[in-house]
Amino acid sequence: MSTLMMKVKKLRTMPLHAAAAKVAGKALEETRTAYHSIRHRLAPAVLEPSLFSGFRSRARFLFDPQDKERYTGLLRDDGAETEIIRQADRICAHEFDLLGSGPVSLGQRLPWHEDFKSGYRWEPRYYKRIRTVDLSNRADVKVPWELSRFQHVFTLGKAYWLTGREAYALEFQAELDDWMRENPPEMSINWTCAMDVAIRAVNWIAGIYFFRESPSLREAFWDRVHASLYRHGGFIMNNLENMGEHTGNHYLSDLAGLIGLGLYFGDMEVRGKGISGSAPKEWLAYGIRETEREMFVQVNGDGSNYEASTSYHRLVTELFVLPVVWCRNNGIGFTPEYMKRLEKMHEFMLDLMKPDGRTPVIGDADDGRVMIASNYGRWAPVDCRHMLAVAGELFDRDEFRAAGRLHREEAMWIAGLPSHRPYAEPERAPSGRPCAAYPDGGYYVLRSSMAYCLVRCGELSFHGHGAHSHNDQLSFELQVSGQDVFVDPGAYVYSADYRLRNLFRSTGMHNTVQVGGYEQNDFDEHELFLMREQTFACCDAFREGFFAGSHSGYAGKCSVIHRREFDFREGELTLTDRLDPALPGPEEIREFTASFMLAPGAAAAESDDKVLIRIAGVTIHMSFEGASAIQMEDSWVSDRYGVRRASRLIRVRSSQPGGLRTRIRWK
Repeated sequence: MSTLMMKVKKLRTMPLHAAAAKVAGKALEETRTAYHSIRHRLAPAVLEPSLFSGFRSRARFLFDPQDKERYTGLLRDDGAETEIIRQADRICAHEFDLLGSGPVSLGQRLPWHEDFKSGYRWEPRYYKRIRTVDLSNRADVKVPWELSRFQHVFTLGKAYWLTGREAYALEFQAELDDWMRENPPEMSINWTCAMDVAIRAVNWIAGIYFFRESPSLREAFWDRVHASLYRHGGFIMNNLENMGEHTGNHYLSDLAGLIGLGLYFGDMEVRGKGISGSAPKEWLAYGIRETEREMFVQVNGDGSNYEASTSYHRLVTELFVLPVVWCRNNGIGFTPEYMKRLEKMHEFMLDLMKPDGRTPVIGDADDGRVMIASNYGRWAPVDCRHMLAVAGELFDRDEFRAAGRLHREEAMWIAGLPSHRPYAEPERAPSGRPCAAYPDGGYYVLRSSMAYCLVRCGELSFHGHGAHSHNDQLSFELQVSGQDVFVDPGAYVYSADYRLRNLFRSTGMHNTVQVGGYEQNDFDEHELFLMREQTFACCDAFREGFFAGSHSGYAGKCSVIHRREFDFREGELTLTDRLDPALPGPEEIREFTASFMLAPGAAAAESDDKVLIRIAGVTIHMSFEGASAIQMEDSWVSDRYGVRRASRLIRVRSSQPGGLRTRIRWK
């Protein structure tokens, strides 16, 4: 269905007065867009770099350049120098690995407007005239956005401090000059999303603190950068992403950008063509006020994030942490209530962490970060321990420090130089509590001496909007002896392939039950970030070693409620699935299929209604009571955006009145 047809379909479902108002509003918006588009072509808004002549920020950022020798000394002590220089040299050679592309040489001029994975290029034009997503092609707008976030600048800066080679400073200048030349204000794909404008701005600021004293970079360059950064601030303020049903990580990114830019420019106020009436001190005040408020909008009371995604929880936590550090370094504080809720966000990450240190991929995942202060090119999206390392210093908590002990460099750059080092390292990383419940977010953790089990049972993202949710109610992950056995399939891609987007968020890809071929929550195949709540999942009982839950996703479709129990003991997990009658409605369906997604690399064989699974020295025995058929299929699992790995999916059908009992045993 074309985009136009979808819009017409929506209008037909609205009351006449609402449809008329919507059409009138769209017409007015189109008129304004046409006016600004013509104005930008005929008389581009230019902020003269000379207005910033001699400007130097008086603000502190993450680190003080006067401590350069201490930072480089600690990097050398940790043996990080060689890898940092290797990654910086790859950046200078324009070799990048972005969003699952694998290492790719992008040529002498970086393709700022191109999805180099598909070859699609967005033509430079007024940003509101650019169509970012077209489901009929394979283009992924996230690729040029990701490159233009400049998250590699931190690595260039570290290599410059370690070696003193001016080549790194000159690369920084060449990239920024080329980007500014190819992306005039409001006139390219890289101005279509305020979130990315904000992330780019704070990464440029980081680069300034690394390279400001380079003898190779003239004042004229810094004037150009400052003029562009000031335009970034005005653009964000005029394009805040808070106009939808709910605010999320996009709006938080906007606020972080305003705080970073507001601190950087301080009391400076510049008037020029195309500049909004607001000034940096207003960006800062607005950013702080709204960030404080958003903490209690977007973060549940138990510390989980209301986007219902473990990947976005990590990103949102970073977006709440960085302003705290920037403001603290400049004598500004957030409230104790804010800090307590932020601390709970890290407790959530610690409790969900598997014994091997990774975090289950629940809901959407696009590998989003704000600043990559360490391990550029090597960080794992399923590993949140760099955030726990920062939290260890921020909250002075040794269990956070111990969990993040392999990521001390991240803590050094973000939270500040350590006051004492080294601290004693435990023999093994700490894990969370034997059982942990996060009912607001819908996560329940069961642990034993050998195994870990996470159960998903809760509200869809944005209080039922489902933007980043998958059909995963009563699904689970199981890890035994540090080895994944059953896993969530991940997200893989968004708009680059809407069919695969829908496959990876579908019920049948998750470790749960599907009835009559229905989805738990219906979704339109072209509405990639909408899944209205139908499940209303509920935890019926939870204690150490036991979970029981239910959801109503099939009640209106085939008059049944799915109930599942987890009996988790040393050496085994028993699942009991049954369908209970719902209120009278459509014809009741009793047959269902339980799916079990194996971790990549697992070998499985079925014999005599039993399944034997072997993976990396772990042997799992599965047996079933009430099964009518067992089938194994080829499938995929994605733990990074844009990357999928072959896997196997076990399907078990049952039509027994007593339901299905699955026994999973290990030694």
